[in-house]
Amino acid sequence: MTDNHLGEFLRARRAALRPQDVGMVSHGMRRVAGLRREEVAVLAGVNADYYTRLEQGRERHPSAQVLDALGRSLRLDVDAHAHLHQLAGTAPSNQFTHTTDRVSPALRQLMDGSSGAAAFVINRTLDLLAANTLAEALHSPFEKADNLARMVFLDPVGRQFYTRWSHTAQATVSHLRQAAGLDPDNPRLRELVRALTEHCTDFTRLWNTHTVRGKTQDAKHVLHPDVGALTLTYQTFDVRDAAGQQLLVYQAEPGSPSAQALGLLGSVQVTSHQTVM
Repeated sequence: MTDNHLGEFLRARRAALRPQDVGMVSHGMRRVAGLRREEVAVLAGVNADYYTRLEQGRERHPSAQVLDALGRSLRLDVDAHAHLHQLAGTAPSNQFTHTTDRVSPALRQLMDGSSGAAAFVINRTLDLLAANTLAEALHSPFEKADNLARMVFLDPVGRQFYTRWSHTAQATVSHLRQAAGLDPDNPRLRELVRALTEHCTDFTRLWNTHTVRGKTQDAKHVLHPDVGALTLTYQTFDVRDAAGQQLLVYQAEPGSPSAQALGLLGSVQVTSHQTVM
């Protein structure tokens, strides 16, 4: 990770677009994929030299208006547009306060009371901070359920457990990119990215796309060795009294085979705990 976060992001998003994606006609041979710098500058209505300096890190203080124009030109979605402003320092700083990894007793009680759902808490770097019994059972095939990114990319179980592994991998990296925009100097994030980059080429490839997306809601397709295939939906909730924490709740459609399998998984986990005790 370099300190030219804004320039790297602009360059990666420019490379992901073709002239036809933005209604432009392609002229001449292209040495690299994506739009030329001059084309982005034309679309955004800025000086080409100024845009070049932004990418190279020689200009680091664009106005909010310029960033909005670049966001539109690069076809950024809501998450990516907010990320662009965060990298440039134009996002309201009071949104991003000091984070904590301590999960409150009240939140733990809430998760434990959700017996029919797998509930767990993560931080911005996808460390699992707390989990209820069903979430522990759901992630039991992994050697260690400690960090979602490590589990996806470095644990051999990940590619069998997540049956739509490519989709899960992309979403995981996109979330970490968003975290990098919020807190680029976070030592835990730097350590995690370094480890993933050193040991997984798939992570490196996805990380270099600079795609950004926060967790909201989605479907998860997993294959659990104890109960078979599961199709789950999840909801994500920001923990208001603990900046950076998110509560994830996984559920199955009532009456579906996945709901029956999830119930069985919970029973197996409870029986296992009782046997140990």
